[in-house]
Amino acid sequence: MPITHTRELDSTPNLTMLFGKAVLTGFSKHGDSLPSTVYSRDGVVVDPAHLSAYNKVCGFRLTDELPITYPHILSFPLQVKLMTDADFPFPLVGSVHLANRITQLQPLRADAPIRLRVHVEDLRAHPKGHQFDMVTEAFVAGNLVWQSVSTYLRRNGSSGSSSTGPELITRQPRAIWHIPDDIGRRYADVAGDRNPIHLHPLTAKLFGFPRAIAHGMWTKARCLAAFEGRLPEAYTVEVRFKTPVLLPSKAAFATTHTADTWTFDLFNARTTKPHLTGTITPP
Repeated sequence: MPITHTRELDSTPNLTMLFGKAVLTGFSKHGDSLPSTVYSRDGVVVDPAHLSAYNKVCGFRLTDELPITYPHILSFPLQVKLMTDADFPFPLVGSVHLANRITQLQPLRADAPIRLRVHVEDLRAHPKGHQFDMVTEAFVAGNLVWQSVSTYLRRNGSSGSSSTGPELITRQPRAIWHIPDDIGRRYADVAGDRNPIHLHPLTAKLFGFPRAIAHGMWTKARCLAAFEGRLPEAYTVEVRFKTPVLLPSKAAFATTHTADTWTFDLFNARTTKPHLTGTITPP
């Protein structure tokens, strides 16, 4: 898909207004091509209080370096703006986050102004609908230092889980995490992602879930927090989201280290169904 034009933003898009727009107008959307727009914002400065709140809810330590998942939060308003534009072919509400890959080329410090760019690409068929990639890039002093690719599914037909019976996890967990029923609301307060499937059982049921579910990017961040102190300055971490983490929940976390690669799984501690599988490799 050719990228034809860039729209520079001088402020952070208002997520409250954008989510309201998504609810009011999004369900009438339909189309067969992705927009060529690139949204960009320069001079993004990290708020120390916001970073501290993010670290706390995800389990990271408080340091001057940004967690590898934090730029996703900074860029999320730009992503939502793109996905709620009139020329975006799919509704925001009901889109399923299938996978996310982040590459960090060097650590990002909290005091370094960041330039963010987002665009979408690679619309393709999926057995349950269509999928596409949301690409986000972060630059410091003109140099690309961070990139994320999030793959989303827009289902044909009813919403809900995209799982088709994943294999059970058989290896022994290194930890058991008790995930509280309010983690969706707490993460939403920090991340701004107020998708109704994460906030309350009643709103989650409207989209086919028996209870509210945890954000996929919270589960990824929580897993990476367990690796703190063991990872290099530059690496790629890729996860595939399997089954939702229903709230509250008891989840098991397992890891394996071979040569320069980590693999990890988060799965239901009772049924052993996987919530996500991931790998950490050199960039």
